[in-house]
Amino acid sequence: MTLPPGEVDSRAAYLVFSVAYLVGHGTAALSKGLDPVLALPAWVPLTLLAAGLIPALTLAVRAGMRSQQGASEARRHAEKLLGIAWCTGFTALAIAITGVATASDRPELQDVLWPAGSVILVGLITIAEGTARHNTLHYTLGSCLALIGAVALFFDVAGVYATIAVAGCLGYLTAFVLERRRLGTRLALAVAP
Repeated sequence: MTLPPGEVDSRAAYLVFSVAYLVGHGTAALSKGLDPVLALPAWVPLTLLAAGLIPALTLAVRAGMRSQQGASEARRHAEKLLGIAWCTGFTALAIAITGVATASDRPELQDVLWPAGSVILVGLITIAEGTARHNTLHYTLGSCLALIGAVALFFDVAGVYATIAVAGCLGYLTAFVLERRRLGTRLALAVAP
């Protein structure tokens, strides 16, 4: 399938993100809280999450770079700004979480603020990407992720991770399934007379 210039095929990234959320955050859900199901060192869930996020991010960046071939200068500029937003956003999140945990003298807050805050931030930047790319599916996925991260904050530590693992995984899997149909529609519109 040859996509029109500027179009992004995110199927591979969506699929790997879904697995990363389920395994990484799922393992954290099972190993955290007052009565953990699994006795795991804290580094195990983090390592599993990173092992999934690194290839997923690589796939997402590669898809975004491929989409810039043949795209307008304005689109390429927007994509560069979105790339910078990821760095700025996570730097701001790290400062905010450290500030809240330090000012309240409750370092344990980081156990809920990092996963939920990260998912909220990922959702918000995904909304921006969907807007810049005129991609309603990506925009909708971002909206779902932002809401999932916010809702997760209503639960205890294990519940935060469980909510993100299950709902985040389902969100990415749904986007994976719908992406094929979206791309087929975009391709049909590109070749229509």
